[in-house]
Amino acid sequence: MSNSPERYDPAAVESRWQQRWEDDRVFEVSEDPDREKYYLLEMFPYPSGRIHMGHVRNYSIGDVAARIKRMSGFNVLHPMGWDAFGMPAENAAIANNTHPAKWTYENIDYMTQQLKQLGFSYDWTREFATCDPSYYRWEQLVFLQMWEKGLVYRKRSLVNWCEDCQTVLANEQVVNGLCWRCNNEPEQKRLDGYFFKITDYAEELLEWIDKLDGWPERVLTMQRNWIGKSYGAEIHFPILERGGVIKVFTTRADTLFGASFMSLAPEHPLALELSQGSEQEQPVKDFIDRVRRQSLADRADEKLKEGVFTGAYCENPMTGLKMPVYVANFVLMDYGTGAVMAVPTHDQRDFEFATEYGLPLLEVIVGPEGPVGAENMPEAFVDYGTLVNSGKYDGMDSKEGMRAIAAELEERGLGSETVNYRLRDWGISRQRYWGAPIPMVHCDQCGLVPVKESDLPVELPLDATLPETGGSPLPGLDEWVNTSCPSCGEGAKRETDTMDTFVESSWYFDRYACPDYDQGPLDPERTDYWMAVDQYIGGIEHAVLHLLYSRFYTKVLRDLGQLKVDEPFINMLTQGMVIKDGAKMSKSKGNVVDPNDMVERYGADTVRLFMLFAAPPEKDLEWSDQGVEGASRFLQRLWRLGLAVADEAQGVEAYAGGAQLAGPLAQLHAKTHDTIKRVTADAVNAMQYNTAIARVMELVNAISLAQQDESLAGDKNREAVLREAVEAAVILISPMAPHIADELWRRLGHGNYLIDQPWPAYDESALVKDEKLVVVQVGGKVRSKLTMAADADDAALEAAALSDEKVQKFIDGKAIKKVIVVQGKLVNIVV
Repeated sequence: MSNSPERYDPAAVESRWQQRWEDDRVFEVSEDPDREKYYLLEMFPYPSGRIHMGHVRNYSIGDVAARIKRMSGFNVLHPMGWDAFGMPAENAAIANNTHPAKWTYENIDYMTQQLKQLGFSYDWTREFATCDPSYYRWEQLVFLQMWEKGLVYRKRSLVNWCEDCQTVLANEQVVNGLCWRCNNEPEQKRLDGYFFKITDYAEELLEWIDKLDGWPERVLTMQRNWIGKSYGAEIHFPILERGGVIKVFTTRADTLFGASFMSLAPEHPLALELSQGSEQEQPVKDFIDRVRRQSLADRADEKLKEGVFTGAYCENPMTGLKMPVYVANFVLMDYGTGAVMAVPTHDQRDFEFATEYGLPLLEVIVGPEGPVGAENMPEAFVDYGTLVNSGKYDGMDSKEGMRAIAAELEERGLGSETVNYRLRDWGISRQRYWGAPIPMVHCDQCGLVPVKESDLPVELPLDATLPETGGSPLPGLDEWVNTSCPSCGEGAKRETDTMDTFVESSWYFDRYACPDYDQGPLDPERTDYWMAVDQYIGGIEHAVLHLLYSRFYTKVLRDLGQLKVDEPFINMLTQGMVIKDGAKMSKSKGNVVDPNDMVERYGADTVRLFMLFAAPPEKDLEWSDQGVEGASRFLQRLWRLGLAVADEAQGVEAYAGGAQLAGPLAQLHAKTHDTIKRVTADAVNAMQYNTAIARVMELVNAISLAQQDESLAGDKNREAVLREAVEAAVILISPMAPHIADELWRRLGHGNYLIDQPWPAYDESALVKDEKLVVVQVGGKVRSKLTMAADADDAALEAAALSDEKVQKFIDGKAIKKVIVVQGKLVNIVV
């Protein structure tokens, strides 16, 4: 054994192996019908300039999964590309006096090098940027095919307008009343725009949620709620004197006999119309103008219920009551019909509004205690119950009353049972420059005309100068805007809106299967082989926006004959955030840790290992400088141990059974196979990489003890058992720390890359059957009991306790002050 062991130099080792992987095209993949495929994908990044620790964590998790699957015999597709269109590029271009294209591609070059320095196993031959015409030309073709099938339409509508971003926001892009991008309050504005008919797929999108067994329930719940299917009745309230009806959707037709006034959303077409020519016209107009300046968050505020009488009345179709029609700020157009039959005794908002404006209260549903009288009600009774003051329906329970009343309304032509969805069509028009042009032409003779397929792509002109005040320069580019009509040949103008960038991200994963295909959007043979994505990894913030849009677009491509799958992603993992000092890393909070600095100081393997060890993938990760130091020390220790065993066991094969083992060598052999078994369960089957790493650390501790045990000096099996254990440790840690693992593997005398090394199998007969019961307390109360190996050390007990499902319910969202392990039998988590 050498007296002066070679020092581990991460920079030298990592650059050497990255170059070898690239030279030997180790991560490139093609279709192989004789092998089972596995498509692993992390959400692709926006080329903002530099990757951040959130990227590092996301891609490290994905890289471990990809490497393990390949070592397990799968034909693995693991691609990378760039979500390159979008407003940040425009803003950065204005701020830096450059062009969005130049800024974007420079960032892509820099970020590509950052990703390569982290050793991710991407097939870079499949890389593309969505701002490239060779990509968005096919998106334009799909747009035209959707137009032909009636899945795209253009209309003037009330939209969410962000003044700061100078563009429209889809409903899904208004989060808690604020713009998803800049966090400012959007306003309501009427504009012409294009819409994808996602509502045509509402029922299928909802039905398939129950089949997505590999998705987090939280994500499925968010999508289910956003689609918002409701069973109820559509009821027609005749408008008195002027004719016509106000249509209402309600889930509580049983309360119809208590409806005493009508509330319209300010955006409802009848809101202004009903007051025209009356003394209420100006008050209604003023009210609507004022409400439109309010944020959706303010309008939803329980304390700010305001309204104005339109001067018009409608008739309750059951009671004949003359009901005043109000415009109310709390009624929104994005659910139902934008009109609400107000039943103050059985809806709390209506109760408060009626109390404020002196409107009648009629009790029509009672609980087990019977009627209390509307004048005695301190608040609305909102539960189901028994109908009273409802004519022939008195005595019915609510559910029975709903069906009976809806049936009568249908018989009289005044309504029917129906289903309603909260989901609205996807507005894709954006009044920005840096996006895919919408392939439509405006002709004075022919109207709105689609561009001919032979003229695609409609390329975004790169000679545009962006106005410093924001907005799009496209309407002012006469040379680009002025064209000829594809139908009549006369002069016409191009559409100057561009597509929402979420359109590009709704199908990029399909294109990775065939990025060089030039006969259409997708190569049927290759997409049939690779799709759907087996494992998708990304943030919970995309639960509704990107994930819902991708599901919709996949179904559209299927119906257009481009795909055969119904859903894009079989399994979904939403990784937790990286936080520091108790908050998500951000420049504004001054708590950002630069990945470049960490890689330069410690090496990529250390950074990866810390990110994977510090928390389970789905939980938030608290940054710790001490944790990074600890990961570095472990790799240094593994390095020294690996070189020592490579030196001592030179020419000796790894122990493969046969010879009888006893004492410490038998224990190390058993520990090796126990570790293989447990790491396989943790990393291969459950993606619990933190506990898998802890188990490898335990094995390294055991190897170190055996290697230093002088009593084994003369044992003929010593070197073989040590080699078996070290090689197992190197293989098992290789998906997490691939550079040092490949280097040690080579030093141990092997010529293959570890990613091509079969995942090790454990020998059941070698396992020690001794186990112990470990009690886990949270805040001093017993929350779980774990069965652990008898020799499991404190680090393994701590990792197992923190990742236990029962324990996680009690620590989720809480700060962990410390973890105390008592005599190897008790773990106390202090929160």
